[in-house]
Amino acid sequence: MISEPLSPRFEKALVYAAHVHRTQVRKKTAIPYVSHLLAVAAIVLENDGDEDEAIAALLHDAAEDRGGRSRLDDIRERFGQRVADIVEACSDSLEEQPERKAEWKTRKQDYHRHLRETLDRSVYLVSAADKLHNARATLEDLVTHGDGVWDRFEAERGDTIWNYDELLGIYRAGPPDERRAPIVRQLEAVVERLRER
Repeated sequence: MISEPLSPRFEKALVYAAHVHRTQVRKKTAIPYVSHLLAVAAIVLENDGDEDEAIAALLHDAAEDRGGRSRLDDIRERFGQRVADIVEACSDSLEEQPERKAEWKTRKQDYHRHLRETLDRSVYLVSAADKLHNARATLEDLVTHGDGVWDRFEAERGDTIWNYDELLGIYRAGPPDERRAPIVRQLEAVVERLRER
C-alpha cells in the first residue's frame, strides 16, 4: 500500500499523458484515449502499485503510439529510468512509423517472449492492468454493440483470445507478486466471457 500521498511527479505525468494522447481516441470510437490510461493507472494504484508504477501506467502507450524511442527518451528525462524501463517493457513496438511496424501476431509473439524473459514485477503489474482494462472494454462493447466490435481490431476474435491466453500463462508463471494475483483472476474471468460470446 502507498504510505505517502502521490507527489507532484504524478500530477505532471497526468498532464503529460493527456497532452501526448490529446488527439487520440480508442479504436474506432469517440472515446478519448486518456480514459484507458486513467483506468490502467487506477488498476495499478488499487492493487498497491507505487508512484513509479502508476506513472508508467499513465505513460505505457506513449512511446509505442506517440513517438517511439524519442518519446521514451523524453519520458526517461522527465520521470526517471525506472518509469522509462517499465514503459519500454510494456511496448510491443517502438517503431515511430506505423507502416513500418511488424505484423500484429509477430509483435505479440515478440512481446510474449520479452515478458517471459523479464523478472521485473513492476512490468508484469502494469502489463496485466493494461490487458485487464482492454479486455473489459472489449467485453462491454460486445455486450452493447455485438460481434461487429471485432472489426475494430487488427486481429480476429480467435487471435485476440489466443493473445490473452498466452498472456495469462505468462502472468501466472511470472515473478511472484501478490499485487498481480487479483488482476490476473479478473482477467481470467473476462477472457472466459469473451470466449463464450
